[in-house]
Amino acid sequence: MSRVLHLAEQLIAQRSVTPEDGQCQAIVEARLKPLGFACETIVSGPDDFRVRNLWAKRPGRSGRTLVFAGHTDVVPTGPLDHWKSDPFVPSHRDGMLYGRGAADMKTSIAAFTVAVEEFLAKTPDPSLGIAYLLTSDEEGPSVDGTVVVCEQLRQRGEKLDFCIVGEPTSVEQLGDMIKNGRRGSLTGKLTVKGIQAHIAYPQLGRNPIHMALPALAEMAATEWDRGNDFFPPTSWQVSNIHGGTGAGNIIPGSVVIDFNFRFASVSTAEDLQKRVHAILDRHQVDYELQWTVGGQPFLTTPGELVGAVQSAIRGVTGLQTELSTTGGTSDGRFISRICPQVIEFGPVNASIHKIDEHVRVADLEPLKDIYRGVLENLDRP
Repeated sequence: MSRVLHLAEQLIAQRSVTPEDGQCQAIVEARLKPLGFACETIVSGPDDFRVRNLWAKRPGRSGRTLVFAGHTDVVPTGPLDHWKSDPFVPSHRDGMLYGRGAADMKTSIAAFTVAVEEFLAKTPDPSLGIAYLLTSDEEGPSVDGTVVVCEQLRQRGEKLDFCIVGEPTSVEQLGDMIKNGRRGSLTGKLTVKGIQAHIAYPQLGRNPIHMALPALAEMAATEWDRGNDFFPPTSWQVSNIHGGTGAGNIIPGSVVIDFNFRFASVSTAEDLQKRVHAILDRHQVDYELQWTVGGQPFLTTPGELVGAVQSAIRGVTGLQTELSTTGGTSDGRFISRICPQVIEFGPVNASIHKIDEHVRVADLEPLKDIYRGVLENLDRP
């Protein structure tokens, strides 16, 4: 059996629904210590939501460090009777490896671990330092995981140069896409205040839904920015509207609107907030607005890391990979605060978070070879 496949099956067999880790990080740590990695477990979070993080590092002669980052937690399985096989018993059908976390992202962790083992067997004294950052809080709130480790590393003055996050980024075939950045996420909870009254006597009330609609229409029609060469234009979307008592004869006293920006690097959360407030004020809306910045945008422009990954993918698959910043947020948003070059690369993402999550078994060895190729491409004085 392939060493990558064996390790991937070991990890999938761990019931690590967020924030649980099972024994995933211990399994990886047991393979890293004999290679000379100094391993540190960082536990964070309240007693009812304990998060386990692993920081492991093997210094190199050059002082430059490549970090492999990932998460050992997985999303809930959904109805077990909808799965064709137990999601925590690795299973094979038609050339696919099935199990929760197979694509997102235990296969990546297995692949870059074996890649590191092979690289160090061939190059036992590399110039390049190698590190691991694993968390069990990526699929959850993401407040006690990678962000905590990165803050501790920042306080220590730890210098990181490159990072590959093993997120599943491929679309149709392994290596056809990598993420060299992600959009920021800004959420607003808007409460528009009116006066409740009988619907037959509108002069005695003030309908907050009527007050909100013109402002919402303007926000929906607003061009917030035009994006740039790497990011699409910033988007604004309403996700929920809650108003009324359920009765058909009452003007509601308030309406709550949830909305979200996915914003490009050409905009800032602060500027978007100011523009929203200006629209609401111009429409004379009586409101309260709570903001949550879920993540800042980050971008790694083509350079040493992007080139090393593209070259490795081309050498293994023959593909000229596409750079993309689409999709949701990832822990790359935290790592980019302390590491200037961050990309995401991993297996095909078609089944992530779905029933019967899976990866192609035939992709496991090439995935490992690409990660090893990146190590070789970056290993210079």
